Amino acid sequence: MSRWWKQVANVFWQLVLKDFRVRYRNMSLGMFWSLLNPLVMMAVLTFIFTRIFRSDVPNFPVFVLCGIVPFNFFSLSLLTGTTSLVDNANLIKRVAIPRTLVPFSTVIGNAMHTIIQMSLLLVFALAFGYMPNVHWLWLPVIWLLTIIFVCGLSLATAALNVIVRDMRYLVESTNVVLFWMVPIFYPFSAIPEDLRDVYQYNPVAALVLALRQIIMEDSSPASSLLVKLTVVSFASLFFGGLLFQRLQRRFYEHL
Repeated sequence: MSRWWKQVANVFWQLVLKDFRVRYRNMSLGMFWSLLNPLVMMAVLTFIFTRIFRSDVPNFPVFVLCGIVPFNFFSLSLLTGTTSLVDNANLIKRVAIPRTLVPFSTVIGNAMHTIIQMSLLLVFALAFGYMPNVHWLWLPVIWLLTIIFVCGLSLATAALNVIVRDMRYLVESTNVVLFWMVPIFYPFSAIPEDLRDVYQYNPVAALVLALRQIIMEDSSPASSLLVKLTVVSFASLFFGGLLFQRLQRRFYEHL
């Protein structure tokens, strides 16, 4: 049994590494693209909301990076997680491993990729005078909860994408809508009061708010925010796993 688990762990790690190799293959700038994307978005949004719309949010580059980095992780992880089973169809047919490892490895690979962007955010925070403090210990906690949420969601969308190949386009459209529904470039105070509780049940929005509370407000995330993030994350993992188990018996018919 221990040998089987070692083999499973090895396959899982190889899938994670494969994501890195494929992503940066034949790219002259390599991992620099992981920094360039959020930097360009930060520069564009900072210009628009400090020179055109004149936002009064202080230290806007740090503020907007707190939104861009979580959104990039979510949108890319969900899209690649959705297509992961179809993209690895040959492996699924040849190797006897738990099929759930395939979407999981994609999300974990994106999480490792996001460490680069998170480092960029922390560098900008330090440059704008936000010093490390005890509240920064919450950062791994809120990121772990978000990863759990995306893993659960990816299980569901990956399984559905095997049966209905249009699923990836629905995910792409959802990501476009979510860009505006997550407070990336506007403060939480701009959201109407009757919608604020609903917003906090969106784990991506909750992560953005928590990052700003930890880094920019020098405080721990609100307990109500943590409770909502925890509930939704584990509910996503439970129901995503349940749907995956129900549909996986049909994978061989469609892959």
